[in-house]
Amino acid sequence: MPPNTETFKKLKISEENLEQFPKLVAPQAAPRKYEIIYINVLTFSYWHLAAFYGIYLCFTSAKWTSVFFVFLYCTMGEVGVTAGSHRLWSHKSYKAKLPLQIILMTLSSIAFQNSVIDWVRNHRTHHKYSDTDADPHNATRGFFFSHIGWLLVRKHSQTKLRGKTIDMSDIYNNSVLRFQKKYAIPFIGTICFVLPVLIPMYCWNESFINAWHLNMLRYCLSLNFTFLVNSAAHLYGNKPYDKNILPAENKAVSFLTLGEGFHNYHHTFPWDYRAAELGNNKLNLTTKFIDFFAWVGWAYDMKTVSDDMIRSRAKRTGDGSIIWDDGKETIEMGDVSDAIVIKNE
Repeated sequence: MPPNTETFKKLKISEENLEQFPKLVAPQAAPRKYEIIYINVLTFSYWHLAAFYGIYLCFTSAKWTSVFFVFLYCTMGEVGVTAGSHRLWSHKSYKAKLPLQIILMTLSSIAFQNSVIDWVRNHRTHHKYSDTDADPHNATRGFFFSHIGWLLVRKHSQTKLRGKTIDMSDIYNNSVLRFQKKYAIPFIGTICFVLPVLIPMYCWNESFINAWHLNMLRYCLSLNFTFLVNSAAHLYGNKPYDKNILPAENKAVSFLTLGEGFHNYHHTFPWDYRAAELGNNKLNLTTKFIDFFAWVGWAYDMKTVSDDMIRSRAKRTGDGSIIWDDGKETIEMGDVSDAIVIKNE
């Protein structure tokens, strides 16, 4: 029996009592007093100051192999978050065999955005109560709060209360994720902070100062790329699928996060493993990664949304913006009542 299953069952009972609490309708943000977590403020401040120094070193004394390594290691960590923590474990949009799960858990440890278990709990709460006080990074409170501010203050009482009702039984029963949680300090610490410093030092004689600060740069870039999904992709962009919610399509965020910026689509169809409209893979390297392992046989049961359903939803609730252009077919929504399909021969 997984150690947390009984705890979950006890907490699940409280979901029946949520009816006594007011319904949260997005966008919603009641007045609140922030309780600052000063150790987090100091930690994030140091990380970012070290990252800025890392940028300086990239142009002065760091070797080009070290700079390339930063890019490669950052990308590996991002894949762990997007294909693993997000699409596989948070949304169960596809299934993965044990070897792929181990790979994704390891890659997510490179990014170190807490353990996958904690990441999934926050993200499932975010989707269930998006852009309300129960949302851990409620975008209604503005860019800074939804980007990083939510990590510098105590959680809102609504987040704590309603987060306890989130079904986490599948996650608590996952031995790969329980391993990561149990050995988080030595395992994640080694993969995120020790190896990426030692590898440049011992493989191509990079200095410790350069290796350490370039790793801080890599780590902060990874954090902020993911944070942009919570902030920029909830505040800036068009809404071709549901104009009544804050999440939007943001191509810049999609580029930086390997395909996670098609956010209006994702919040409309969160179970689609592609997380992007009509197979749009131009900026969606995460989908290509999953497709590769589907070809290998380690990823399977990928959930998608039919093209007809996507078009129907866009006509019914979209804002009328262009939603797809892959060079073969362009769909424009000049009027939300009609879809104009143009074949590009």
